[in-house]
Amino acid sequence: MNEYMKLAIEEAKVGIHAGDGGPFGCVIVKDGKVIGKGHNQVIKNNDPTCHGEMMAIHDACHNLNSFDLSGCELYTTGEPCPMCLGAILWSNIEKIYYGCNVLDTDNIGFRDDIFYKRLSEEGKKKILHELDRDECLKLYDEYLSIADRKNY
Repeated sequence: MNEYMKLAIEEAKVGIHAGDGGPFGCVIVKDGKVIGKGHNQVIKNNDPTCHGEMMAIHDACHNLNSFDLSGCELYTTGEPCPMCLGAILWSNIEKIYYGCNVLDTDNIGFRDDIFYKRLSEEGKKKILHELDRDECLKLYDEYLSIADRKNY
């Protein structure tokens, strides 16, 4: 068994036995060193964004004092959901290793598959609605006017 996946599984077990949330654990590795870890804490925090990957990203960013996780690899017990995948991409993590796939996760009662369907073009049309674009473009212009802004 891969040593980092073993750590992700151990992290998931911590969360399971504490009643924090589902069986999802994650570690983030850079240059052979674990720089972040986390497990699902949705129930513990009453927060649907507290997935294992999200918690590990928070931990890694805190430990590196950076929002940029370039050069990192992520090991997680379940295939990342769309939210986590988005966060992984935004953090510049370059490789993802997962244990169980979306169907495995669906088989134990989680609904990740629904969210992938909602991301289809037809699904997005049902939930995404552009509103007050001109006013929001003014906000973007205001942001662009700040000379020392830092994009990410």
